[in-house]
Amino acid sequence: MGRKTLFYLFTLLFFVCVGISEASADGLLLAEPGSIPGPVKAPAALSVKKHLVTVRIESQVATTRVDQVFVNGFDADVEATYLFPLPEKAVISNFSLTINGAKVGGEVLEREQARRIYEEIVRKMKDPGLLEYAGQNLFRARVYPVPARAQTRIELVYSEALAAEGGVTRYVYPLDTERFSPLPIEELGLSVHVSSAVPIKSVYSPSHDIDVRLRSREADAGFEQRGVKPDRDFVLYYGVSERDLGMSLLTYRAPGEDGFFLLMLSPGQIEGPALPKDVVFVLDTSGSMRGEKLEQAKRALRSCLEGLGERDRFNVVQFATGVSPFRAGRAGLATAGNDAVGSALAFVERLEARGGTNIGGALLTALRMFPAAGRASMVVFLTDGEPTVGATETADILKILERENRARARVFVFGVGYDVNTHLLDGIAAKSRGFSDYLAPSGEIERAVSSFFRKVSRPVLSDAALQIGGVEVFDLFPAGIPDLFSGQQVLAFGRYRGEGETVVAGTVDGRAERFVGEGAFPARSLEHDFIPRLWASRKIGYLIDEIRLHGENKELIDEIVLLSTEHGIVTPYTSYLVLEEKGSLEQLGMRPEEAPSVRSEGMRLAKAMEDRTGDASVAAAKDLKEMKGRSVLPGLSAATVKHAGAKTFYLRGGAWVDSAYREGMKTTNLLPFSGAYFELLKRVPELAKYLAISKNLVVVHGSACYRISD
Repeated sequence: MGRKTLFYLFTLLFFVCVGISEASADGLLLAEPGSIPGPVKAPAALSVKKHLVTVRIESQVATTRVDQVFVNGFDADVEATYLFPLPEKAVISNFSLTINGAKVGGEVLEREQARRIYEEIVRKMKDPGLLEYAGQNLFRARVYPVPARAQTRIELVYSEALAAEGGVTRYVYPLDTERFSPLPIEELGLSVHVSSAVPIKSVYSPSHDIDVRLRSREADAGFEQRGVKPDRDFVLYYGVSERDLGMSLLTYRAPGEDGFFLLMLSPGQIEGPALPKDVVFVLDTSGSMRGEKLEQAKRALRSCLEGLGERDRFNVVQFATGVSPFRAGRAGLATAGNDAVGSALAFVERLEARGGTNIGGALLTALRMFPAAGRASMVVFLTDGEPTVGATETADILKILERENRARARVFVFGVGYDVNTHLLDGIAAKSRGFSDYLAPSGEIERAVSSFFRKVSRPVLSDAALQIGGVEVFDLFPAGIPDLFSGQQVLAFGRYRGEGETVVAGTVDGRAERFVGEGAFPARSLEHDFIPRLWASRKIGYLIDEIRLHGENKELIDEIVLLSTEHGIVTPYTSYLVLEEKGSLEQLGMRPEEAPSVRSEGMRLAKAMEDRTGDASVAAAKDLKEMKGRSVLPGLSAATVKHAGAKTFYLRGGAWVDSAYREGMKTTNLLPFSGAYFELLKRVPELAKYLAISKNLVVVHGSACYRISD
C-alpha cells in the first residue's frame, strides 16, 4: 500500500475479514484421475492463466461472454471435464462453447442432477468447496485431449433473463477459484455494459471495487486484476427510475430479528441546466504554503472558478495571520458572471504565502457570507497547518461552526501534508455534513480539488431528510443524508423494525419536495446477506472515530467488541480474534512467542489515533474515512476468520465455529461426506454455503446445531 509498516497493519486490523467462500465458482476444468500420470485417485483442477468476461445487459437480458485460458501442468495429455455453475435463479438459454477455436457440445444439468455431480466430486476430492453451488444448475462439457504442458482456451457464451425487484436488477457472475486453482490468475478482467429504456440512476457492486461511467440510459462498469485468486462471486446491482430521484432499497432480515437495509439514492446523470449554488473557497496562505503547494492550490482554484455556472454565487477567502476575502462584507457573494470570475482570478494570482494560520477567523468569515437559507451552500476549505492565530482550540473553532452556520453550508476540508490537525478538520467536516480528505504535500492538490469540484458542480437536492412511515429506522450511517449532485450516488446502511415505505424529503431549487421510493421494508429477506457486515463495518468506523476525537469510554468499547465478534471485524480492541490459540498462530505462520508483539499493534494504533498531527494521525484519519464510507467487501482476510452468507466463523481447535454457537448447545454430530451429511444438505439446502467452508465445522441453523468432524 506504499505506507510504513504501521499503516499497513492499521489497514489489516480494520479491514473486514472477508472469506465468503473458498469454493471454485467460475469455469472449472477438472482433469480425470485415470488420465493423470501417477497414482492420482481424485480429479485435479488445472490452473487458470487468463479469465476475461464481457457482459451486455439490454432490457434486463444479460449476455455473458467468457474467455478462459487453462494450463495443463502435467507431462501427459489429460481428459478433463469443464464445469460452470450457473447463476442462481437465472433462466439460461443460447449456450455456445468453443475450445481452441472449435465449437463443441455441452449440456445443462438441472438442479437435482447437478447436485449429484457436485456431491460425487466432493466425495472424490474430500473437499466440500463445490457444495456452495449444490442448489444451482450446472453446465458440463467433456474436453479431450488437453495437451501436456500446454494452454487450452475455452470460450463460453450464455444469455439469461434477470429479475427486477423494486426497480433494482441484480446480476451475478460466478468468479471464485480460491480453493481449486493451483496458481493465481495472471490476468483477470470483467466489464459490464448496461442499456435501459428507463433512466439508470445507480450502479453498485458490493463484491468488487468497480469503475463506473453513468449516462442517462447507459452505464459501463468493470475492474481488472493481475496475479490474483478471486475469492468471491461478482455481484452488480443497477437501479432504474423515471422519477427525478432514484431510490433503491435492498434489505436483509432473518426471521424474528431486526432487519438491515441499504438505501441507494441517486438522481442519475441529469441533463439540462444545473441548479444554482453558493460556494466560498477558503485558501490557507500561511508561510508553510510557500512554493509548489501554493502554486498547485492556485491552479485548483482557477479550475473551480472557471467551472462555476452563470447562476452560481461565490467568494474567495485567503487567510494567514489575518483574513482577506475577494469581496468583503456580510453576504458578500458575487454572481459568477465573466467580470466577477475574471476579477477573482486576478485576486488569486496575487496571493502570496506568509504569516500564521487563522483557521477560526477564516471559517467565521466564510460562514457569514451565506444568506440564512435557500440553495445548496458549500465551503471548500484548504489548509496545511494547525491553527496558530485567533481561536486555536478545537472545541472553540467547532463552536464557531455550530453558531455561525445558519445556512447549513457543507464544509469540504482538504488537509495538505502531515502538520494538519486531523481531529479539528474531521470535526469540521462531521458537524457540517461535509467531508475531509488528506493530500500529500505535493503532486495531489490540483488534481484532488479540481476533481472534487467537478463532482459537486451540479446540485440536485439539498437539506435531504429520510422519512419512513410505519418503520423504526436506527443506526443509520451516514447519520444524515447529504446533499445530492448529478451523477452522484449515496449509499446509506442502517437497521429497521416494522414494515413500510421509503420517503426522502428535501429542497430542490428552493422548493420543498417529497420523493416516495420503490421497494419496502419486509418482515423477511435473506438474499442480500452482504448488508449486515458492511453496516457493522461502518458503525465500528464511526465508533472508533468517536473515541479518536473525544476519548475512550466503556460503552463505546463494549459495543465495538460486540460488533466485531458478531461480524468478524478485527479492531484495535479485538486483535485477539486472530491470536486466541496456538492453532490460530500456526495458521498465521507465527510462533507463540511472537504473539505479544502482534497484540501490541492494537496499542500502537490507539496511540496513532490519539495524536492530532503527524503522519500516523493522517493515516488513521484516512483509513477511518474509508471504513465509515465502506460499500465494498474488502479483500484482505485473517487466517482465523471466515464468512459465509451473513455468518462469521472462527478457527477454534482445528474446526471452524459459528459465532452464534454457545457452549452447551444440543449438537448433532456428522461425518463429512457421509450419507447422513449429504442427506442433511438435501433436507436443508441453505446449509450448503456454510458446509462449503470446511470438512471440520460447527454451524448453528435456527435452533439446531451441527458439528461436522472427521
